[in-house]
Amino acid sequence: MSSYKSIPVTMIETDVSYHKPSQTFRESVTLEDSALEVMTDFTRVTAISINPCASLEQARERMVSSGVQMLFVTNQYHEVMGLITVNDLNGPKPMQAVSENGGKMEDLMVRDIMTPRLKLEALDYEDISHARVGDLLETFKRMGRQHALVVEKDTSTDKQIIRGVLSTTQLSKQLGYQVQSSHMAGNIAEMAQGG
Repeated sequence: MSSYKSIPVTMIETDVSYHKPSQTFRESVTLEDSALEVMTDFTRVTAISINPCASLEQARERMVSSGVQMLFVTNQYHEVMGLITVNDLNGPKPMQAVSENGGKMEDLMVRDIMTPRLKLEALDYEDISHARVGDLLETFKRMGRQHALVVEKDTSTDKQIIRGVLSTTQLSKQLGYQVQSSHMAGNIAEMAQGG
């Protein structure tokens, strides 16, 4: 005779959701803290993606509903084709695409304004694991960008895989002052004192 029992069944209620992985960040960091303290780690939180044929409005809605400012543009095999940011949506790229290719703004797709994979720069996870927050500030200043991808080698396939993302938005939250990559202060000491 079996000692197993049938588990009771329940009905799903209205307005049900599901658990989503989340990463908790330290509330504040200093310039001397590890750069890993400000990295969104895709081994701990799910990266948000979108289809290249989605409309710009769908991309905007996905960003708002997910609370992110960047989406990976992926194909049906979940391979990264590029990325699109809130700055791409709100900046001159949509108007440029319409003027170069014709058509209407509402007909634009994510693929029309995304930054393609071949133009994406990344930082190596090994370097980030030994870097400090101050090093990241210098790197953002040099790159002139608001996001930086972090890559590592997938040991099972020996191919590059995106491990995480760094953003000036997350950096600003944890440092307690606004970090802007395009017109940062001349040096880190000025920024720390001015913040």
